[in-house]
Amino acid sequence: MPAGSDGLRFRIEFILPIDSPGGIRKLSAAMMKISRALLSVSDKTGLIPFAQALVSAGVELISTGGTAKALREAGLAVKDISEHTGFPEMLDGRVKTLHPKVHGGLLYIRGNAAHEAAAQTHGIAPIDLVVVNLYPFEATVAKPDVTLPEAIENIDIGGPSMLRSAAKNHDSVTVIVDPSDYAVVAEQITAGGNTTLELRRQLAAKVFARTAAYDAAIAGHLQQAFSADRQALPAALTISAPLAQSLRYGENPHQTAALYGKFGEFFQQLHGKELSYNNILDLTAAAALIGDFAADAPTLAILKHTNPCGMGQGATLRAAWDKAFATDQQAPFGGIIAVNRPLDADCAEVIAEIFSEVIVAPDFTVEALAILQKKKNLRLLKILKSGGTSHPWDVRSVGADSFLMQARDLRGTSAADLKIVTQRSPTEAELGAMLFGWRVVKHVKSNAIVYAAADRTLGVGAGQMSRVDSSRIAVWKAGAAKLSLQGSVVCSDAFFPFPDGLIAAADAGATAAIQPGGSVKDADVIAAADQRGMAMAFTGTRHFRH
Repeated sequence: MPAGSDGLRFRIEFILPIDSPGGIRKLSAAMMKISRALLSVSDKTGLIPFAQALVSAGVELISTGGTAKALREAGLAVKDISEHTGFPEMLDGRVKTLHPKVHGGLLYIRGNAAHEAAAQTHGIAPIDLVVVNLYPFEATVAKPDVTLPEAIENIDIGGPSMLRSAAKNHDSVTVIVDPSDYAVVAEQITAGGNTTLELRRQLAAKVFARTAAYDAAIAGHLQQAFSADRQALPAALTISAPLAQSLRYGENPHQTAALYGKFGEFFQQLHGKELSYNNILDLTAAAALIGDFAADAPTLAILKHTNPCGMGQGATLRAAWDKAFATDQQAPFGGIIAVNRPLDADCAEVIAEIFSEVIVAPDFTVEALAILQKKKNLRLLKILKSGGTSHPWDVRSVGADSFLMQARDLRGTSAADLKIVTQRSPTEAELGAMLFGWRVVKHVKSNAIVYAAADRTLGVGAGQMSRVDSSRIAVWKAGAAKLSLQGSVVCSDAFFPFPDGLIAAADAGATAAIQPGGSVKDADVIAAADQRGMAMAFTGTRHFRH
């Protein structure tokens, strides 16, 4: 037995052939009682009840700093890490667990004669259980006023090292990085003195996922902090996100799917069945769209398959609904609704008359909830904060372990940004429609055309191979809704490559146009506008969305 071991320990040895220089390896079965645990945590949630269960099972506790203090205050016997290693904590606690008696006790292979002998020679006692959660680096750098020294001081060194050592030797060592795992570990130790190999494997995998995420957060923050260009793309893209929830399936029933990351920090589901893959895509698109109108008068948007199919503004959300729904009375069936004000009962009553999948709002009044919760499947989502849709980067998988990354399209356009290129300047009403429609068309899949008034959409054409086709669809939608396009503004997410698109809009009744400009045929398009007495503004910004 190695020096310092205690408690009853059993071992069954197997001889198995493996592809290694030695040809064989001794493996130890998981029948050894956990006798010693090292606990060092920043998050002390659930720590005391778990430690009490360990003590009741005869486990010796070793701990550090604040964790040891908390355990003693709870009346538990604890050995300081410095007593265990024979070396004092130093450098303001930066060096305390980086010691052979810690890592040797975690890493030596139980049942390996050479390892057992080395442990005995050097007085290394086994550590069978490690409980560590890391310095709160992510929470620290999330603070708007965080300094670089503060961020660096919250980079944990000893914690990840112990976690990795324990996880590597999970055949014999149990490791916990998440307080939510205390209960199952305590239950197994109480019942049998140890944990199962299956559980240890699950916990070990969880450790490496956590340390990968931790390192990714550090790398991402420091790359940005040390870069002269705060918009610079990282030299390496590291993606690590915890599983938030499993989904029934993906876009189609034969596709498996799950949601990862911090979705729950930005949206709270108040009612309805579980979100689907498509629901999440739609509601985040809706939140991004309504976020561009957050400071406006009451505004309501209806989306389908991430595309706006109607949007309106009014003195109330009910008035905004009437305008948005009038744009297209067919597409909203099974759609997503987003508002920029707490949803009230008056608007909830009219929304409840049609089938919707999701409603997204900054909040819901008690009366509105009472109305909408009668529909058991309708998902109601409260926007907790806007960061979920204003994060600076878009990342998309393109297969073969490859990713595209770009700055998110967050650019806005004001009246001062517009360049009037026609002989006639827009009227005040046309200018208002330009700015309203331009914010909407930014969220429509390319090729995108939106006909708009100053407070509503009149026709939307999305995702066509030809810009003229998108315009035709938008005109057809307006006609089907019995909405007149006379005096409307046509908004195009990219330049008109030829005059035909603009001419089609003029023939439909548009009297003004807003587009990025930049085509080799700009002069011809401007001439076509002048011939028809139209006003046209160039924004200099394209809003392609694929």
